[in-house]
Amino acid sequence: MKHDPIASGKRKPLNVSVDTGIVDLAREAGLNLSQICEAAISQAARKARDEKWKEDNREWIAAHNDWVEQNGLPLEKYRLF
Repeated sequence: MKHDPIASGKRKPLNVSVDTGIVDLAREAGLNLSQICEAAISQAARKARDEKWKEDNREWIAAHNDWVEQNGLPLEKYRLF
């Protein structure tokens, strides 16, 4: 797993209820349920954080997009693509 600047590196025991069929299938496949749960929770938390940021900054984003539409991209003449 790549370095996560948000992760503390510490572990906390957590009780999670998962469908027994899913657990059996994962164990048969030799999957590490703790790592999978951690990755899924991390992904969901990041998505929720990003969505909140977008909502909190919605007005600024709209104003910026309007400015770019009216004025073009700054330094556009230097783009190589």
